Amino acid sequence: MSEAELIRTLASIVLQSAPLIIVVCGETITERAGVVNLSLDGTMLLAAMTGFIVGLKTENVWLGFVAAAGIGVLFAAIVAFGSIRLRQSQVAIGFVLTLLGDDLSAFLGQNYTRVPGALVTRGGIPLLQDIPILGPILFDQDVVVYFALVLIGFTWWFLNRTQPGLRLRSAGERPEAAFARGVQVNRLRYLYTMLGGALVGIAGAAYSLDVKIGWSEGHTRGFGWIALAIVIFGGWSPVRGALGAVLFGATKALATVLQRTFPEVSVVVFNAIPWVLMIAVLLAVGSNATERLVALMPRPAQRPLRRLLRVSPPLALGTEFAEK
Repeated sequence: MSEAELIRTLASIVLQSAPLIIVVCGETITERAGVVNLSLDGTMLLAAMTGFIVGLKTENVWLGFVAAAGIGVLFAAIVAFGSIRLRQSQVAIGFVLTLLGDDLSAFLGQNYTRVPGALVTRGGIPLLQDIPILGPILFDQDVVVYFALVLIGFTWWFLNRTQPGLRLRSAGERPEAAFARGVQVNRLRYLYTMLGGALVGIAGAAYSLDVKIGWSEGHTRGFGWIALAIVIFGGWSPVRGALGAVLFGATKALATVLQRTFPEVSVVVFNAIPWVLMIAVLLAVGSNATERLVALMPRPAQRPLRRLLRVSPPLALGTEFAEK
């Protein structure tokens, strides 16, 4: 592979990872507040369909993103209301909404399959795009990629360096203590669940308007579940989650390269590589394998490695809290 081909491949990985980074940041915010939104897959499908159709009808790609964000907010609000107000299972509500979003997207979008529509145009950042190697990979992209890159840093800063972020984390870690200090726990959970849902909707539209341009049934099917796995793999950290999204994008690119290199092998084998790798990583993270690996390292390196590989879900994740 030549240098030019390698740069194009890396730029493609960044582009394909951008929507996944957005949805991972959104779900990280939601789960750090204590709510599990399992409707991601259905939300992304319906948002991708809605965003594409609205963009097509209005000839305005940004209205498509707004409509998709609205779908994400609606589904997330149902999850929050069902779990907080009605005290029903967050997992059950999420599964039902996933099935609903999948079926609705297939039914409502059946007349728009493979119809040309609006798309996000590429626009490089002046000067930065001329940086050797790094410029074409990161700065000769489009606004979706730039938004994803900024979102990583902003989400980390907000969660770890601001008072609102501290209150958000307290709602997901120790809601009783947070409430005793005057934090409106359930109000925050509503807010951040819907904010996370808006990002999920934007990510869905990013696929149909930017990465996999157009609409077809099952357009983003499976990516919502991958995002949920990446949130766990990333230890509920937006930075580690973004790295997981890029890793998944790299394995997709690797599958494409292997498919061209070995055309006699079934395409199904190569398409399964990213999913198998993600399952293997989750099993390694969820077992003692990582701890045993760290124990083999030199003693000075063990502490930072443990901190890097530590996976610790919010203590009150998925639990109810009754404000009295």
